Amino acid sequence: MYTTREQDLVYQNEVKEIKLLSLLEITNAINENAPVDHLMKIFTFILKDQLGFSKFVLLMHQKEWENPVKIGYKGKINLNTIDKEFNRFKEITIIESSKSKLLHQFQVIIPVFHSEKPLAFLLLASNLDSENETSYFSFVQTLTNIIAVAIENKRLGEQHIIKERISKELEVAREMQKLLFPSDLPSNRKMDISAKYIPRHAIGGDYYDFIPLGDDEYIICIADVSGKGVSAALLMANFQATIRTLFKYQRFEMPFLLEELNKKVMRSAKGEKFITFFIAHYNAYNRKMQYVNAGHNHPFILNGRKVMMLDKGCIGLGMLDEIPTIEVGNIQLEPNSTFVLYTDGLIELENQDGDFFGVPRLIKTAQSYAALKMEDMNNIVFSKLDDWREELNFVDDTAIFSCKFF
Repeated sequence: MYTTREQDLVYQNEVKEIKLLSLLEITNAINENAPVDHLMKIFTFILKDQLGFSKFVLLMHQKEWENPVKIGYKGKINLNTIDKEFNRFKEITIIESSKSKLLHQFQVIIPVFHSEKPLAFLLLASNLDSENETSYFSFVQTLTNIIAVAIENKRLGEQHIIKERISKELEVAREMQKLLFPSDLPSNRKMDISAKYIPRHAIGGDYYDFIPLGDDEYIICIADVSGKGVSAALLMANFQATIRTLFKYQRFEMPFLLEELNKKVMRSAKGEKFITFFIAHYNAYNRKMQYVNAGHNHPFILNGRKVMMLDKGCIGLGMLDEIPTIEVGNIQLEPNSTFVLYTDGLIELENQDGDFFGVPRLIKTAQSYAALKMEDMNNIVFSKLDDWREELNFVDDTAIFSCKFF
């Protein structure tokens, strides 16, 4: 027969063994990257079968509050009120009375906080007169803490993996988008053409193109999708492919071309996005240009101090099922004309005072440096943009497409 003291020592050793085995089982499962539901089964087994608790509820915060474990309690739990009702509990608390229907069913609440953020609350129904049960509270809190932090780390790790995968996918998308832009713009005795583009995100919704048609004829265009990011880039890639495909086999009258492109944008965007678009058909032999401006920022042509804004056209593409009217512009270019196209991210770039860079400032800059190669002029324009914004970031995709016709 054991003495009372010996019985206490035996019991204490048994408790220590239970605690050690419980911690070992949990840590092994965590180290083996066991799924969350398996961790919950181990947690439930320890509390119910090893520690003897017959009624408990575990509330855990992932993206929102969840109830992964509910043993011996059949009532409904309003997860939307957890923050309001429970955040005041910062340590193990005996619940003497509560107006909360949920708290009223339990005697103990065990909170788990990490960096002052609540990760979990464990509600226990306990015989407070039993020293056996009350002696487990601190251990149960430690156990809950280990589980909650492990699941939080797992969640953050999965988020990191997802972010890494998205980052890699965006990198591939960015490289693919680069292939959509013309890579070999001409610089010869007839013309000097250059472009510069900075997307707001990894990929963007601005687009420019230069398409040789043969016989000294060229298509010059620029476009901007409403919105930014992946969805805008996908719509623009589809739009660019349509233009390239249309001109690959035959030529079209401008009104017909715009109507077909409008139908394509309506089908692709389903009215959720639209595209502002400028397209010009230039004949280098006779210096004639035909164009349509579909709601885009007005490109301009410089010749000395003369400035011509190209504003004839129609509404943006994808705004209406059918374009009401299309006005085609016709121009006879003079030798040494400079043709500048751009997107709204350039002229709407704000400085510290909230002022736009603006069209007049762009025209003045282009006039000052039009004698240079177009690549150099574009670089100077972006240098002016950097001076203008100072420490502020670009808030939109920004493009300039400049052409000198000799």
